[in-house]
Amino acid sequence: MWRYFLKRFLLIFPTLIGITFVVFLISHMAPGGPLDSEIAKIKGAANQAGASTKQISAEEVELIKKRLHLDKPVPVAYLYWLGQIVTFDLGESRLHSRKVTDLILEKLPVSLVFGLSGFFLTYLICIPLGIKKALKEGTNFDLYTSFLIFFTYSLPVFAFAMLLLYLFASGEVFSLFPLGHEVSDYYEDLDFFGKVKDRISHMFLPVICYVVGSFAVLTLLMKNSLLDQIAKEYVRTAVSKGLSFSDAVFKHAFRNSLIPIATGFGGNLTLIFSGSLFIELVFNIDGMGLLSFEAVRERDTDLMMGLLLAQSFLGLIGKIISDFCYVAIDPRINFE
Repeated sequence: MWRYFLKRFLLIFPTLIGITFVVFLISHMAPGGPLDSEIAKIKGAANQAGASTKQISAEEVELIKKRLHLDKPVPVAYLYWLGQIVTFDLGESRLHSRKVTDLILEKLPVSLVFGLSGFFLTYLICIPLGIKKALKEGTNFDLYTSFLIFFTYSLPVFAFAMLLLYLFASGEVFSLFPLGHEVSDYYEDLDFFGKVKDRISHMFLPVICYVVGSFAVLTLLMKNSLLDQIAKEYVRTAVSKGLSFSDAVFKHAFRNSLIPIATGFGGNLTLIFSGSLFIELVFNIDGMGLLSFEAVRERDTDLMMGLLLAQSFLGLIGKIISDFCYVAIDPRINFE
């Protein structure tokens, strides 16, 4: 068993090389690549300084190419980038004029706070709700909650976020929560409990949006998985031998029904890391989702590759965590 997990962990590194090489190749071959972006940056800086439109000479273009290793074939340029990564240097963001590592470390805690809160709250709500819907299938409770689930599923997250802002933060209806950002401008002047209250008030609406994003799928997956286990022969056999239906469900069927839930458990780590772009835009949250969007929009190659590397690594670790969850839920599973 441990050999399997060790093998999976070692396979992370060649997988990362494959992922990053493909994206590196596309980013360098597509129009508006690193060379065009660097030339545009130089011209923009010249315009801001009040100079006339700067003309880039052929010699300057060659110097830029040499600095970015674009005078070499793409595979060789990729090896230069890879050698830089081995020394834990993710490069410098052209857009922010800062180290990519510093930017990621600055934005990551913001996305982690919102992402982890939404992640755990989603499971705390959806698993019990899915169980109750399975046990009360066909009742009014199942009908009404199904209507709520399909309503949230059909409503886009950004629209739901704007609706919450209008109802509870704009002052048009209520003014119970802030309009956005992670904390208030006067946050540092508050005492400890004041800071806790301020953070909770800023987190409340965005976290609800995070929950709604996965609410329908996870609840219905839990319900259908449990119903599938309840219908199996071993549950009927346990009941026929004198075990109560409730004990048969929670001592036998429930554990097996968690296996499909474990499939997406590790994969959701990437959502925690990257956050939700729409939620961050609506609530003015300066997190990883917004940073990733800016990197792609501005063709900031070093920042884009750094974020891709971090997100891919976390996603692959998540897959291994999912396998651990399989074994924890059902020890009969053997990956050998």
